[in-house]
Amino acid sequence: MSDNHVTIEREETVATVTIDREQRRNALANQTVEELTEAFEELGQDDQLRVIVLTGAGDKAFCAGGDVGDQQSGGGPLGMHKARGGFADMLIAMNRSETPIIARVNGKALGGGFGLLLNCDMAVAAHDATFGTPEIKLGLFPMMISAVIQRNIHRKHALEMMFTGRQIDGERALELGIINRVAEEGKLDEELGDLVDRVASFSPAILGLGRRAFYDTQDMSFEEALRTLHSELTINTLAEDAAEGIMAFMAKRDPEWKGK
Repeated sequence: MSDNHVTIEREETVATVTIDREQRRNALANQTVEELTEAFEELGQDDQLRVIVLTGAGDKAFCAGGDVGDQQSGGGPLGMHKARGGFADMLIAMNRSETPIIARVNGKALGGGFGLLLNCDMAVAAHDATFGTPEIKLGLFPMMISAVIQRNIHRKHALEMMFTGRQIDGERALELGIINRVAEEGKLDEELGDLVDRVASFSPAILGLGRRAFYDTQDMSFEEALRTLHSELTINTLAEDAAEGIMAFMAKRDPEWKGK
């Protein structure tokens, strides 16, 4: 039996990253975070990929948050502080990926798992998936995932979740913009496949360029973002796939992307 916390399966241009700790509700131990970081760093720069799918093992939890037992073990206060920094490294590695990341939410997404979900570009959830930040019930506050929460959810809704610890269902998560789609019972993979196929049909080079520009400019001032995006647009127009896309449109044919 493998000691790995994360498994990776590749099928043509799609890689599925699975948190493989079903018995722990796919909780994030230090090792889990390290393996996820390595996966995003590797797959995110793979020119052969069009989409990365992130999910959890089983059908109960996408990720139930941090592994409390693991966080309380060894290293002393400074060691634990340093280890927690690995979570930030993981989120940064996700943002630096050249490949779009789609979450397959197969169950509970709580605490750190909720932050992990929010940091994906898009998300499709099972009909019975639930979402929340229950840390306050343990006398803790969801400090680190606040960085992604405030970039994805309106302030009042975000603070209600963090202050009350209440969980919400898929329909409410859809209303708040936390996820893109809620699948009907038994149709999670069908709904996911539709979104994956749509994204994977476009130029990986242009998707990567646009994704990087989106995250690089999210914290810039309005004027600074416009100046940066002006330059990024020029780079975009010089890409081979931009020329191919325009020629295909004019010729009324499907484009043949080169990834350049």
